[in-house]
Amino acid sequence: MTGPFKRTFFFSISIAVLLGVFTTTTFAQQERERSTKKARAAASQSAKAARVFDQIMGTRERSIPSDLLDRAEAVAVFPSVIKAGFIVGGRGGRGVISRRVTGGWSAPAFFDLAGGSIGLQIGASSTDFVLLFMNENAVDSLLKDQFEIGGEGSAAAGPVGRSASASTDARLNAQILSYSRSRGAFAGLELKGVVIKPDNEDNLQVYGMNARDILTGSDKISMEKMPEGVRVFPLTLSRYSKRR
Repeated sequence: MTGPFKRTFFFSISIAVLLGVFTTTTFAQQERERSTKKARAAASQSAKAARVFDQIMGTRERSIPSDLLDRAEAVAVFPSVIKAGFIVGGRGGRGVISRRVTGGWSAPAFFDLAGGSIGLQIGASSTDFVLLFMNENAVDSLLKDQFEIGGEGSAAAGPVGRSASASTDARLNAQILSYSRSRGAFAGLELKGVVIKPDNEDNLQVYGMNARDILTGSDKISMEKMPEGVRVFPLTLSRYSKRR
């Protein structure tokens, strides 16, 4: 290889190496930025859910009865679910679900909520939803690719208030008790046709695990090992219900 060709060859190799290093560095930086952004979004989502639950439970006359909350195997909170439409409408939102574990609650897994409706409607509204999953079967159904309330899962409007009776057959047999808060009013609501599915893109980004792994098995993420920003939701649940 002659001098000019040799210099050109090595110059080309050097450029290729530098481009490779630059591309790798840029990709790594983008991944770090994406991970940081996801962590902030996860912390924000957990904080919103914790705030909604705290506000609801803070109004004791219209809160979730403590005996029902103590029986629940998992709790879901979907803050600020948007319902909008003209003739054909729909709702959509994001939220978190924690499952009961020994001494408290699991790391919150991220889920999406969606549903449609047809009828005379116009405008938009924002509603907070709280769901109590009352047994293991309800939690197992939740961990499918997608779960339809009122389809696979028996659901009923949850009672509110300290003196509310939870002894009706519908409530005893329901796998899910559902609540909503809109414009400050909190009440039981019978949900139908609402689909809940894991947001495993976020789950994998935040935990390196999908929703099933986060909420099942003996190797759940301990409070010390879960990201600090998401701890607020299970800690809030523990303030109101904590089995020994």
